[in-house]
Amino acid sequence: MIEQSARGSGGELLDVQRLRLVETAAPRLTPEERQAMNEVWDGLVRVNPSFFDGPVLVCAGTEREGPDDLTVSWVRTTYRHFALRRVPGSTSWLPSFFVAVLQPADDGRLLVGRMSNSTAAPGRWQLPGGSLEPPEGDEPLDMRALRRHAARELIEETGIDTSPEDLTFWNVTRAGNGSIGVLFRAPSLPEAGLRERYEAMAAAEKAQGREPELDTIALIHSAAQLRLLVGPHADYLEPIVTRYEKSGGGGTGVSI
Repeated sequence: MIEQSARGSGGELLDVQRLRLVETAAPRLTPEERQAMNEVWDGLVRVNPSFFDGPVLVCAGTEREGPDDLTVSWVRTTYRHFALRRVPGSTSWLPSFFVAVLQPADDGRLLVGRMSNSTAAPGRWQLPGGSLEPPEGDEPLDMRALRRHAARELIEETGIDTSPEDLTFWNVTRAGNGSIGVLFRAPSLPEAGLRERYEAMAAAEKAQGREPELDTIALIHSAAQLRLLVGPHADYLEPIVTRYEKSGGGGTGVSI
């Protein structure tokens, strides 16, 4: 069964145990779509020069092959493609394909971060993670590659250096706009260590004249505490935190 989500619906967990990844061809843009996309992208770069039109993967669709199995079709493109989201009537727009990491503290609270002003979603709370990049050369896009990318995103955004082999596949989420995220759980760490690593990373970025992707972090133990975080949060975050809490990952309080 091929699954499609309308833009604007809420995020959800897909309860996946086995994941298959298949590359497919990118949709062909009409000349009008390409021109509109380029105009929107150029406008975004003028507002935020940190935007970079590098290689990225997007999700072309998902298909259930059993109650616990999911196939994700993916396409190679560049970040410019996301400008199509802002082109009215575009039929070639494809949602994101990303990884994210559940990083617990040793008391069970879960680390979330707020996106900085230099990102495409300033002020939004979410898990550490990011869009997937195409594999290099003949390397396959498989679970090992996803783990490596998730570990890289974790250290870049939080300073937490975790081996890819120590990341455990946790689930798959689908955002309201159809974006697909593969979720991993990292080993628990003491709160002091989490904060020390984040502060060291943020200080190093600022010393280089760069703004950290996450301008602050918080530790929460329940979905109810999301409302204590000032600003919007990714629509898939609440279902994740709710499931995490029910699975016994809760703690004792919010700490920002």
